[in-house]
Amino acid sequence: MKIIRSALVAALLSVVAAAPAFAADDLSQVKASGVFRVGTEGTYAPFTYHDASGKLTGFDVDIATAIAQRLGVKPEFVEGKWDGLIAGLDVNRYDAVINEVSITDARKAKYDFSTPYIATRAVLIVRSDNTTIHSFDDLKGRKSANTLTSNFGKLAAAHGADVVPVQGFNESIDLLTSGRVDATINDSLSFLDFQKHKPDAKLKIVAADTTSAGDQSGVLIRKGSPGLLAAIDKALVDIKADGTYARISQKYFGKDVSQ
Repeated sequence: MKIIRSALVAALLSVVAAAPAFAADDLSQVKASGVFRVGTEGTYAPFTYHDASGKLTGFDVDIATAIAQRLGVKPEFVEGKWDGLIAGLDVNRYDAVINEVSITDARKAKYDFSTPYIATRAVLIVRSDNTTIHSFDDLKGRKSANTLTSNFGKLAAAHGADVVPVQGFNESIDLLTSGRVDATINDSLSFLDFQKHKPDAKLKIVAADTTSAGDQSGVLIRKGSPGLLAAIDKALVDIKADGTYARISQKYFGKDVSQ
């Protein structure tokens, strides 16, 4: 029995000892390939979207590019719809998702997050002539345009809204301005960017979610890659220290939104 126990303990120890090497495989693969593959929507301004020329751009695109540079590799962006974006990690479509992904306990149970690199607040947006919706509770029985699995969509549903599914911020705003929905709960920073580009748009914020300090977002990766996670965290520290983060923030928001 002692021999069996000893053999079992030795086997377990060998598995534990091998775990770090296996966990570092994602970083090793990134370094070996010379490419940091990033999952992103491409429809979520100002974080990830296509400019007038069709080029993929945005705050998260620039942050991902800066991280890749500090990993010593090139960024490669793989676009996909939000509702299946995170699941793309499970089938190795990319090495990370950088798409203002909120850090939640449910997601942390299955994936790993970097340290937070930005925080935002959910706001309730309606048309300027709307005089009946003043708070989130006023959404009961009203139509709100949101991606179904996003925190914004869940918040709308929790307040009794009839959630009309969309693929991203732009579609939400289009449905709202055309009168096909009554409201949208969306990202405060995205709306500020929208207003900056379209100051004459007849939309307004009527309420903000003050139940927390705001949603913190991080770089999302598969579990079991501490080497990659540490490298991403170091890259985030470095781009804040050398002023890169502040320059990117000013470009998209007109201010430094670092934590």
